[in-house]
Amino acid sequence: MSSCKHQSAECSKTSSNMTLTADITQIKTIKRIQIIDFVRGMNVILMILFHYLVTLVSFGLIQIPENFLFWTVFPHSVSSLFIFLAGISAYVSYINRKETFRRKYFKRGLKLLFFAASITLLTFISVPRLTIYFGILHFFAFSSFLIPFIISRRKLALPFSLILILLGVFLQSQRFDFPYLFWLSYSFAPKNFTPLEYFPLIPYLGVLVLGIYFARFLINKAYDVEFDGKVFETFTFIGKKSLTFYLAHQPIIILILSALGFRLML
Repeated sequence: MSSCKHQSAECSKTSSNMTLTADITQIKTIKRIQIIDFVRGMNVILMILFHYLVTLVSFGLIQIPENFLFWTVFPHSVSSLFIFLAGISAYVSYINRKETFRRKYFKRGLKLLFFAASITLLTFISVPRLTIYFGILHFFAFSSFLIPFIISRRKLALPFSLILILLGVFLQSQRFDFPYLFWLSYSFAPKNFTPLEYFPLIPYLGVLVLGIYFARFLINKAYDVEFDGKVFETFTFIGKKSLTFYLAHQPIIILILSALGFRLML
């Protein structure tokens, strides 16, 4: 006879702990994870701050000396973390809605394509030399169509992501005369290509897939992280509404500066 019959409460607790440490794919639904929204909210603020500074430089209102940390390391680090978190969120969404996940992300991709096209049009009209042809919204739009096929083959996620990231690092120092493939890699971008932001599929799709891979290991730990206070609530709210804040921030400053009579200096 099993001792669990005499110690049902203890066995129930043990079983519960085993469930928490088991493969997260066995869980039917996952609640929204606040720490992810909190970190995403901080990322959005940092991305907005960087874009505002770049815009002010472009209009000749401030000067920022050439600095590798500011112009390269900072924006790439912030945006990579943002994309990594998107991979985790995609995994959570997949666990919660396996049956409708593909349809949901297809609709999401179409919606993001519309917003991305709007950003391209706005920047083309207001700051033509800095036109965003394939920014982060374009990246998320295209990746939304790819994620359903990638996430159903999670065992290949880690090698696939590492290949894309390493390929991106290698191609960054290469140049090929295929300007119409600029959306795929830095190496295909035409000369003097200086958009306000630029997120080609290689290597950034690899960063997103890396988030999908690590999601199963991070989700349970993320639930244990708790914060209180207005600051946490503010950043969490921004993280939940990240698309709205991101869409609104750039048009606002460009329209204000243009209305005040400032013109692009670059």
